[in-house]
Amino acid sequence: MVIHQKEAYGNGLNMVVQDAGKAGGMLLDFGILKLSEGEVWKDESNKERALMLVGGKVRFEWGRESREASRSSCFDENPEALQLPSGLSVKITAGEGGAELCYEACINDKDFPAVYYGKEDIRNDIFGAGVLNEASIRTVRTVFDGENAKFSNMVMGEVINHPGKWSSYPPHDHPHPEIYHYRMFPEQGFGVSLLDYEAHTVRNRSTCLISPDKTHSQVAGAGYAMYYIWMIPHLPEDRWLPSTRYFREEHKWMLEKNVKIWPERAYEEAK
Repeated sequence: MVIHQKEAYGNGLNMVVQDAGKAGGMLLDFGILKLSEGEVWKDESNKERALMLVGGKVRFEWGRESREASRSSCFDENPEALQLPSGLSVKITAGEGGAELCYEACINDKDFPAVYYGKEDIRNDIFGAGVLNEASIRTVRTVFDGENAKFSNMVMGEVINHPGKWSSYPPHDHPHPEIYHYRMFPEQGFGVSLLDYEAHTVRNRSTCLISPDKTHSQVAGAGYAMYYIWMIPHLPEDRWLPSTRYFREEHKWMLEKNVKIWPERAYEEAK
């Protein structure tokens, strides 16, 4: 399922998905927090939360701590994010020019200290380089997952889909639901989200809801860079890890070492 948000978000927290704790659903809440310059937003929730800066300038305040963050481009710069346990209040003040943040939340009864992720804490990986004629090269940024945030019940990261290239590729699935939220550069750009073999057009501010065990892959329109935030809940008996990807059987051949594709691999008639 793809949700299209055609217009810019209004000020405050714009909830897109409210599904934390619901059996058979996404198991996550997701929204976009938009603040004008000088605007203040406060929250004290009974859920675990993560607030990631998509763009702009903000001041985070929680407990006795505070941090200032700025980000001029979600395509070119690492994010900064604050992860909070249930019950801990947070105050966010927008700086010059305002700000936009991603809000992710889930049910988590565990108590843990808040964690601030600066730009230097974000893991960056280039996937798909040197294979398939660079057809699936992409930049993957991981904010937190089952390895570096064992206390958490959720995962958060970003992908930069290079123009005309594929990501989440080859098609893979996992038993965890997943949410993708997209931005395009330039903004009139588009891409395609493939859920199993059903194609959905995605545009600036689209959100894709991926059901458990459904294969998913994406492609950006030629000339357009496609950014998306990815959010996954851990399951009670199955935490999501970087290795938790199950590739569709008929496409696993593309993972072979030194695999060749046409035109390097000449067409041969089946015998």
